[in-house]
Amino acid sequence: MIEQINKPNSDKEILNSLTPLVGKWFKEKFGGFTESQKYAILPIKGRKNILVSSPTGSGKTLCAFASILDYLISLEEKGELENKTYCIYVSPLKALSRDIEVNLNTPLKEMEKIRGKKLGIRVGLRTGDTTTTERSKMLKKVPHILITTPETLAIVLTTRKFVELLKGTEFVIVDEIHSLANKRGVYLSLSLERLEEISKITPVRIGLSATVAPLEEVANFLVGQKRDCLVADVQFIKKTDIKVITPVSDLIDVEGQFLHSSLYGLLDRLIQEHKTTVVFTNTRSATERVVHHLKERFPDKYLENIGAHHSSLSKEHRFNIEQRLREGKLKVVVTSTSLELGIDIGYIDLVILLGSPKSVARSLQRIGRAGHKLHDIAKGRFIAMDRDDLVECCVLAKEAMERKIDKIQIPQNCLDVLSQQIYGMAIYKIWEEDEMFSIIRKSYCYRNLSREDFLNVLSYLSGEYELEARNVYAKVWYDKETRQIGKKGKLARVIYMTNIGTIPEESFVSVQIAAGEGIGQKIGVIDEAFLERMKKGDVFVLGGQKYQYMYVKGMNIYVNSSVKRPPTIPSWFSEMLPLSFDSANEINRFRKLVEERLKQKNSPEEIKGFIEQHLYCEKEAGEAIYNYFYEQFRYAVIPHEKKIVIERYKGEKNYAIFHSLYGRRVNDALSRAMAFLVGRAGGRDIEVGIRDNGFYLAGEKLEIEKALKFLNSKNVEEILEEAINKTEVLNRRFRHCATRALMILRNYKGRRKTVGKQQMKSHFLLASVKRISHNFPILKEARREVMEDLMDINNTRVVLDRIKEGKVKIEQINVKLPSPFALSIVLEGYTDLLKMEDKIEFLKRMHKEHLKEIEERK
Repeated sequence: MIEQINKPNSDKEILNSLTPLVGKWFKEKFGGFTESQKYAILPIKGRKNILVSSPTGSGKTLCAFASILDYLISLEEKGELENKTYCIYVSPLKALSRDIEVNLNTPLKEMEKIRGKKLGIRVGLRTGDTTTTERSKMLKKVPHILITTPETLAIVLTTRKFVELLKGTEFVIVDEIHSLANKRGVYLSLSLERLEEISKITPVRIGLSATVAPLEEVANFLVGQKRDCLVADVQFIKKTDIKVITPVSDLIDVEGQFLHSSLYGLLDRLIQEHKTTVVFTNTRSATERVVHHLKERFPDKYLENIGAHHSSLSKEHRFNIEQRLREGKLKVVVTSTSLELGIDIGYIDLVILLGSPKSVARSLQRIGRAGHKLHDIAKGRFIAMDRDDLVECCVLAKEAMERKIDKIQIPQNCLDVLSQQIYGMAIYKIWEEDEMFSIIRKSYCYRNLSREDFLNVLSYLSGEYELEARNVYAKVWYDKETRQIGKKGKLARVIYMTNIGTIPEESFVSVQIAAGEGIGQKIGVIDEAFLERMKKGDVFVLGGQKYQYMYVKGMNIYVNSSVKRPPTIPSWFSEMLPLSFDSANEINRFRKLVEERLKQKNSPEEIKGFIEQHLYCEKEAGEAIYNYFYEQFRYAVIPHEKKIVIERYKGEKNYAIFHSLYGRRVNDALSRAMAFLVGRAGGRDIEVGIRDNGFYLAGEKLEIEKALKFLNSKNVEEILEEAINKTEVLNRRFRHCATRALMILRNYKGRRKTVGKQQMKSHFLLASVKRISHNFPILKEARREVMEDLMDINNTRVVLDRIKEGKVKIEQINVKLPSPFALSIVLEGYTDLLKMEDKIEFLKRMHKEHLKEIEERK
């Protein structure tokens, strides 16, 4: 049962429960307890599972460790402290693990000073970087608190000598659990069940999370099936100061160069007004661009005191930036997503969000980096660069202020992760089939795992699919008579330890000319994640030139350079964060509220006042949003939560623009299904463009009505399965899943297989398994990953059901030009060809055309 804690304990109650040494240290160091500590210390002392959700800087880490340190000190005082691990702390970040080691050893040293002698409590860090010597030392002098990562925990659980020392584990802390709503978290959930199985004592599970929802689901994810968990929601304690601002008062009637210089002028002003600022962008390329322009525009202000931090930079560079931030040597750091997690980065007094962060939870996590201490105000400024972004930022800011958090989605029944974990379990000991199945189903992520899927995974692992010809050998033996499972082969442990993990290796794909003049010539490289979004015939831009995708071989994409068609996909597409479904629904609701007032013919001042009041936004923002909605209302129709608008217009081709504001993951599914059905009805070379606020189809013949009539929530999965069957996205995702499931070994006998070789092997394997069985478990998983994790088939079904039930109407209109709301959707493919100034000029020109037609209709 999941139960919310409604009342915190008092300082007095907590102090009375602690040993005199720990109580004295807390009083001298802090004077009292933070809110999260008041909620968590006593339940942990009482051996209750607990999830603590609170902002960064609210003393979460210490609230988890206080009771544990107190318990270890009381054991040490009685002379009962054993040579075993009492607590395992798991963090998704190695950098965070380093922080914790420092943050634990500091209080211990300070307590030793108060006491006047050593405490003898050992803290040990074990990650992939831990040397053999350090690992050996740990076996003799066992760390009482073991700090590790999900991957290393899985390795430790197969190491017999170490397992013996973990059998008495009494506490498990999972930090930053909100960032584990992915396959890494699924993997960890199984490791926790394996730990539970070997433990003589049931370990208390403690989850620490930043802003996240729904808390009940995250609590279930933490503790697994049929276990109790308390939830401490300490979200409402930290004060926030959130505003949406724009570089110029009019985002549409503006010169591109002026907008650009105004943006950097605004950034500089905000940075100079504060001690230390973190600027969040949404892509790595934007991060580099902002640093470059600030240095170029203000060379005397930004030299050694500015830095970039993103995942493409080396570990050493990132560590150096974090260190300099802590030491207060940096005025500003520009980052994409890599500083969202709770690494200690010292005092930040302003967070700037450059463009929409696409979800309320992400907004609050980013803004929470400011005012890192509990009583500081978390100050955040959204900077919107166009009208769509302005609406989105204002709605997200409103939701953040009202603490309406979008829902997290945790992957379910991942068969590739399951394969890897079963292999690890088989290395540890021989299992009874029912015993293994029962332990796996205790994980929240596998509570609905069918016996059929489980047995199919066992069939794959035990070599029943006869893939030896493709060098995929049995990893386990499975005796169907005794129904027992065990490891196969002398190298099992080495193979497992050198190929473990869930994070796929990404690489760059080389772009080469396919035919004609310059055949085989290398043009450059593109991100692999970008390639997987493409389909044959797509046109993209590289180095200012257009190329058409013809075919792929391994890590080479072959293209046609003589192409007249406009681009169909922007190069940064793969990096863009998708708008969450919940936030998209909020924007749709807001659109409806404004449309109602426009239909009632309320005065402009009344509607502007409503917008400012509803979104808590400034007067200028309210006016800009009003003008944008008014133009859409007068020129075409406002799409909203009860209405999807399809605009038809004729350009070089016939265009159908779907105003379906449900976020890119849902639109990805809807557009692929629609394009497949339109193509099947006789439309050739259907071009597709996708955004968070809709998508377009373009072609000579578009049988939209026929496709809409046929598509529903019951057949969408089958249609998408066919639509993705021969796409690059399935090929790449199959490689990721095959590598996780150890069909493809990254490392074998000291030799490392490159991503290119992995992809080549994956290509042949995929062809083989498609012939063997449609339901081969790893192929089934690759399809599930594309449809549930990359796209959002579940919410796509929700949208299709709303349409079927008449809750959402579809209205088709014909227009001479794309409407104001449609421009960003149509521009999607052109963004690489158009410079920022050209795009602004184009929008300005279209704006004038819209106003002209609105005037003519009066």
